[in-house]
Amino acid sequence: MTKRIRQPIIAVLGHVDHGKTTLLDRIRNTNVASKEAGGITQHIGATEVPIDVVKQLAGPLIKIWKGEIKLPGLLFIDTPGHEAFTSLRARGGSLADLAVLVVDINEGFQPQTIESIEILRRYRTPFIVAANKIDRIKGWKVEEDEPFLVNIKKQDQRAVQELETKLWELIGKFYELGFQANRFDRVQDFTRELAIVPISAKYGIGVPELLVLIAGLSQKYLEQKLKIEVEGPARGTILEVREEVGLGTTIDVIIYDGTLRKDDTIVVGGKDKAIVTKIRALLKPKPLDEIRDPRFRFDQVDEVTAAAGVKIAAPALEEALAGSPVIAARSEEEIEKAKQEILGQIQSVVISTGKIGVIVKADTLGSLEALSKELQEKNIPIRKADVGNISKTDVMEALSVREEEPKYGVVLGFNVKVNEDAGEVAKAKGVPIFVGSIIYKLIEDYEAWVKAEEEKKKRELLKNVTFPGVIRLYPDERYVFRRSKPAIVGVEVLEGRIRPGVALIKETGEKVGVIKSIKNKNDFVQEAKKGDAVAIAIEGAIVGRHIHPGETLYVDLSKNDVIILAKQLKNELEETDIKALKMTAKVKAKQDPFWKAV
Repeated sequence: MTKRIRQPIIAVLGHVDHGKTTLLDRIRNTNVASKEAGGITQHIGATEVPIDVVKQLAGPLIKIWKGEIKLPGLLFIDTPGHEAFTSLRARGGSLADLAVLVVDINEGFQPQTIESIEILRRYRTPFIVAANKIDRIKGWKVEEDEPFLVNIKKQDQRAVQELETKLWELIGKFYELGFQANRFDRVQDFTRELAIVPISAKYGIGVPELLVLIAGLSQKYLEQKLKIEVEGPARGTILEVREEVGLGTTIDVIIYDGTLRKDDTIVVGGKDKAIVTKIRALLKPKPLDEIRDPRFRFDQVDEVTAAAGVKIAAPALEEALAGSPVIAARSEEEIEKAKQEILGQIQSVVISTGKIGVIVKADTLGSLEALSKELQEKNIPIRKADVGNISKTDVMEALSVREEEPKYGVVLGFNVKVNEDAGEVAKAKGVPIFVGSIIYKLIEDYEAWVKAEEEKKKRELLKNVTFPGVIRLYPDERYVFRRSKPAIVGVEVLEGRIRPGVALIKETGEKVGVIKSIKNKNDFVQEAKKGDAVAIAIEGAIVGRHIHPGETLYVDLSKNDVIILAKQLKNELEETDIKALKMTAKVKAKQDPFWKAV
C-alpha cells in the first residue's frame, strides 16, 4: 500500500482577542497577493497552506533546516477557541500534530492561555508560542511581512529592551508551569525548550519564521507520525454537526488518515450507538471562502486525502456527536470492526456509574473527556458524564445525589446551555448548576462553592456542638462571689474550653447546673480556654450543697457531641480539647459503657 507524508494538522490556540484569527487571516491574505505560489485552500474548519507558499513567505529562512522540506503543506485548524481543540480527538489522543499558542505579549498569560497550556500538556501535543502584537510596543517600527530577525535590527534600543523584558516575563510564566522556554533563535534543543516567536499577526512581522518553525519541526520530529496509507480507508474526527439548507444534517470532518471517497460507507459516533451511513456528497468551500457563511456554493469532490477538512452529506447524521471518530469501511467486516472501535471510544468517555458523584455535561466528546479527566485527577467522583445540554433529568439525578452527599449533588456544564425546564427545576429544588467555557475555571468555581458550603456547615456545627472542658473551683472562699440563684464562683480552666449555656457534671457524673455567663476581669466573654482564670455564673447550683470550693467539674457532653467532634470537627480540636474529652469520658464511663471507647 502506498505511503506518503501528509501535511501536519496545526491547531491554533490562545486567549480570546490575542490574535488567533488575525494570524490565520494574515497567512491567507498574504497569499492572495501572490497567487502564483499556489492557492491556499480553505476546507471546512481548516486552512491548507501549500509548502510553496511557506517557502515563498519564508524565503532564505527555509535554509535554517538542513535538507529539503518534504511536507506537502500545513493544515491549520480554523475554529474558534480552545474548545475546538479539545474536540479534536484521534484514538484517545489529540488530532493536532502540533499547536501554535498565541499570546498577546503585552497582556501576558490570561485564563484561556493557562487552559490551553493544560490541554496541550494533557494531550502531549508539541507546540510553538507566537508572542503576538509586538507592533504595539512603544516606538516599534513596522515593516509588513518582514521576518522578525530582519525587523528587530531596525528598532531602537528602548523598544528592543521592552521586548526583552516582556519576553522574560513570558519565559518566567512558562517556567512556573514546568516548561523551559526561549526566543526561537536562542533555542539549543527544540525537543527540550519551547520556541517563542515574537510576531505581529496584524502586519505579518515574524510570520515567516513561525511558518518555517512549524514546517521544520513537523518534518524533523513528526515524520513517522505523518506517514499515511494513501489508499487506505479514511479516518477522521467530527468537528461540527450542522444543518445545511438543501442538504439536511451534515458533518464537518477533519480527515487525518487515508482517502475518503464519495461512495464510501462511513461509521460515526452517535449519542448511544455507532451510526452506519453512506456518503451522498463530499463538499468543500471555494478557496478562501468564509466557512461559516459561504458566499458561493460548495464544490462537490469525488475524494479527499488526508490531511484535509471536508463537509459530508449523508443520511441519519442527526445524532452524530462532535468530537467522535469517523471511519470509512469498505466491507461488512470493516463496518463491524469500526462499530466496535467507535463504541469503545464513546464508552471510554461517556460515564454512567449510578454511584455518588457529580453530573457532567459537555458540548463534544473531546471536551467531555478533558473535563472528566480533570475531575478524576482532583478525586471528584462522577456519576454521569455525557454530551449535550443540561436537561431536567440531569437536575433530578443531581437532586437524588444531594440527598446522600450534598457536595456532589450538582451539575457541571462545559460549553452547553441549560434547558429551560432544567433551569426551573434547579432553581425550585436548589440544585447548583455550574456552566462555563474554561475547564479549570469551571472546576475552580465548583471547588470554591464546596469550600463555602463546608465552611457554612462547620459554622453551624460549631454553633450547636458542645466542646469538652474541665474546670476547678478555687479552694479559697474569697472566690465564692455568690452562693446561689445563680452561684458565682472563681474558676480555672484546667483543660479544653467552656462557653455559656453548657451543663456541668461532677466526678460522680451528677448534674450540677448550667453556665449562665463567663466574666474575665471586667468583660463578659463567650469562651474561656485552658489556663484562663474567670468568674462563672452557674444556674441551678448552690455552693456548699451541690458544688464546693476546690472541686473539679466537667462540661457534660452528649454522645452526638462526641460523634460530631470526632468525625466532622476533628481538625478543630486542640490537644487540650482531646485531654478534656478523655477526662470527661472517664467520668461518664462509670454510668455508660459507650464512653469507654472514647
